[in-house]
Amino acid sequence: MKQMKQKRKQGKVDVNEDDPFELFILSTSIRYCYYAETHKILGNTFGMCILQDFEALTPNILARAIETVEGGGLVVLLLRSINSLKQLHTMAMDVHARYRTEAHNDVVGRFNERFILSLASCTRCLVVDDQLNILPVSSHSFEIKTMPAVETANELKELKASMQDTQPVGSLLNCCCTLDQAKAVLKFVECISEKTLRSTVALTAARGRGKSAALGLAMAAAVAFGYSNIFVTSPSPENLKTLFEFIFKGFDALQYSEHEDYSITQSSNPEFNKAVVRVDVFHDHRQTIQYIHPTDAAKLGQAELVVIDEAAAIPLPLVKALLGPYLVFMASTINGYEGTGRSLSLKLIEQLRVQSRPMGASTKQKEVDSKLVGRSLAEITLDESIRYRNGDATEAWLNHLLCLDATLAPPIPAGCPSPENCDLYYVDRDALFSYDKGSEAFLQRVMSLMVSSHYKNTPNDLQMLSDAPAHHLFCLLGPLSSSGGKTHEVFCVIQVCLEGDISSASIMQGLARGQRSSGDLIPWTVGTQFLDQDFPRLSGARVIRIATHTDYQGMGYGSRALDLLEKYYEQNMINIDEMEEPERQGLKIVNEETAGELGKDQGKPRKLKLLLKLSERKPERLDYLGVSFGLTGSLLKFWKKAGFVPVYIRQTANDLTGEHSCIMLKVLRNQLDDAIPTDNQWLQAFWLDFRRRFISLLGFQFRKMSPALALAILHNKAVNDNHSDISRQELELHLSQYDLKRLEYYSRNMADYHLIMDLLPNVTKIYCLGSMGDTHFSAVQLTILIGMGLQYKTADELAAELELPSTQLLGLFNRTMRKISQYLSSVVEQEVAAALESKSGRNLVSFGQPIAQTLSDELDEDAKKLKEKQMEELKKLQLDDLSQFTIKGSENEWSNVLAKNPKGIVSLKSGEKRRLLDAAEETNVEDETKPDKKKTHKNQSQRGKKKVKK
Repeated sequence: MKQMKQKRKQGKVDVNEDDPFELFILSTSIRYCYYAETHKILGNTFGMCILQDFEALTPNILARAIETVEGGGLVVLLLRSINSLKQLHTMAMDVHARYRTEAHNDVVGRFNERFILSLASCTRCLVVDDQLNILPVSSHSFEIKTMPAVETANELKELKASMQDTQPVGSLLNCCCTLDQAKAVLKFVECISEKTLRSTVALTAARGRGKSAALGLAMAAAVAFGYSNIFVTSPSPENLKTLFEFIFKGFDALQYSEHEDYSITQSSNPEFNKAVVRVDVFHDHRQTIQYIHPTDAAKLGQAELVVIDEAAAIPLPLVKALLGPYLVFMASTINGYEGTGRSLSLKLIEQLRVQSRPMGASTKQKEVDSKLVGRSLAEITLDESIRYRNGDATEAWLNHLLCLDATLAPPIPAGCPSPENCDLYYVDRDALFSYDKGSEAFLQRVMSLMVSSHYKNTPNDLQMLSDAPAHHLFCLLGPLSSSGGKTHEVFCVIQVCLEGDISSASIMQGLARGQRSSGDLIPWTVGTQFLDQDFPRLSGARVIRIATHTDYQGMGYGSRALDLLEKYYEQNMINIDEMEEPERQGLKIVNEETAGELGKDQGKPRKLKLLLKLSERKPERLDYLGVSFGLTGSLLKFWKKAGFVPVYIRQTANDLTGEHSCIMLKVLRNQLDDAIPTDNQWLQAFWLDFRRRFISLLGFQFRKMSPALALAILHNKAVNDNHSDISRQELELHLSQYDLKRLEYYSRNMADYHLIMDLLPNVTKIYCLGSMGDTHFSAVQLTILIGMGLQYKTADELAAELELPSTQLLGLFNRTMRKISQYLSSVVEQEVAAALESKSGRNLVSFGQPIAQTLSDELDEDAKKLKEKQMEELKKLQLDDLSQFTIKGSENEWSNVLAKNPKGIVSLKSGEKRRLLDAAEETNVEDETKPDKKKTHKNQSQRGKKKVKK
């Protein structure tokens, strides 16, 4: 069909007027779209939607495509190569490959069964086979009736008539189709006319209520009021087709003509399908309406008005970045596919509400982003439908199928029972998605809890809950009301996913190649971070969601449900010896032999038991419970209170929420299986290594994290933090004696704090690693220490963040450093004292010990030892021959020599002495040595003189 249309544009095809199909193809505007590109058609309206390739369908694709069908339109589902609709129940879908893990491979297509059974209730859906025959499941659509036009309300007519004299508002209101839309345009124009440039108008509605049209008319009014720089953003330029269409309708109402008063620029990008991206107006002066991508917030420096369409489909950090000192209009879908992202309504709008209240009206004022300060908020809601009549069959069927309208949890009339009186039940998913009337009512209540208490939901979550083999669902139900109620009220819902139990071969291959299979989030992440090959082999359960009724949050129901879940997996809820596994009724594989005739198959819901007591089902053997969530202070407090320990925090923030993902673990102590270790040594090791790495990263990726949140992460009572005293040798690796002296000077207020700023990282690390013994500080002191020492924040930055005066902050900081200086000085003093004691310990006399020897006895003993030593030295002198050191010559000889030469060198004869020595030697020598004696005597006589220096 695409080729036929292309050939027709080129003039290479002849139209066969006898072929109605060819005439239909060539005369009808058809938008071809791949499933992967369905996000580009959001906000558009079509008369018919045709879906092919059933195996590739997902709930997200169904929601995006079917929501574009106008009132009275048709949804056509093409099927082929099947003999029975029951074969679709067990058909392998493309998305099922992501649900399989190594330990859980059996996928059950519960969503397909519920989807096929729900087609019988959709009067505007046709199920057609490959021969274009309508199947019996769509027998109610044999007669197609034209939808009557929507009657214009009398109030709208009166409003339009009353505003005709007020221009340009009167002309623009003539383009409105409903009273809600006209009131929204009036509110927009009111904010435009004020020109405060610090206002935010949030427009929320269901699909088809005219949000984009109202924004387009408001932008036309802004042009009429003289706004020069107007920017509009959306996930894709194609989403703005309706918005620009009504901008041009507004220009027509204002009697602007194209080319004379404004010009249109279309995108040259083939992916945007020639969407309008710029409008230049030159009616009075140069004015511009420009499309920008949501990531281009830096280009809004000269903006006067910024319009954000489908804001819920844009990541929350990007929406916050788009706010600034200008007027902001936001529009978002509260249900339907676009409304499944609840980040906008639960976080951004709530912060805007808090900010718009008077100061001190709420304790949440501190949590408001600095970019939101000073902004006023106006909220508008559209209820009346334009695209179709209220109660449209296609809208009602799609919302019920994908639980898109389950945005508010129904109130509980039974009161508020004690959490201890509530019990946890296991939900049989086969029964939950069987499309039984009772099961459907329970499913809607469960999904309403999940959607209302969680900021991000997509229709694909429903299929994952129904088909993923590793997922399980638990519900905390209250007791039956005394008023005679027949059903239990749902207070809390827990969705868990079984993970781990990975083979050693898969672990080695994944770690070696840096790849991992789908699923098993915690085992692969933790195993990769710690390079641990044993942890992925353990079996665990990850808590995906724990959703409590919005009216009863913070009352203990979530903690009660989590506590019962832990006891269930610790085998404390049942007696396995008396346990019998209930018979399961899964979906049966349908083949050609067991399938009925396709032309007669309509399908019927199954009757199954929905809820099981925990004592009626055997739990899986698990080693730990885990959770992965976006890190916030309230969530961290909840999981720490339950005994969970953080082991991993992602260094990059989530693109959607701007939060860091955090993984926390808790060891399960199985009471019935001795093979499971009862200690948590591996968790203790993970915690110590994580703490060390987290402390080092606080100055880099986690620098923007709140110091109070960082303190809450580092302080955990669930692990044994054995505080020890640092030794002097370890201390010298971090601080020198000059560093300790600087600390002492600052602690005594003898120096400025800048003198010790270089010491803060090492000092803070020593404390946070538990090496300062029992030294304690207040929470504020620790927050200051972490902010300045680990996150490298200045005193002014930290004072603004903590909302403390700088003087008070520096005063607390000085007290902290004084205490640290005293402790470190005591470490050095104790080490020196211990060294001196060990060196002279033998000579020290303990106080109070009697002396064994009197003073006189001790003196006598020392004198005796001295005399003995002197006698020994005297004997040594007597034994030595000292004659060789005597000075030769007599007194007369010396007198004569000195008289002749009083100065200089004198010589004295020593022959006589030499002859005496020779004679003494001759008496001891034999006769044969006489010649030698004579020779020696001759030589001696030749040296008859000796030189003496005076």
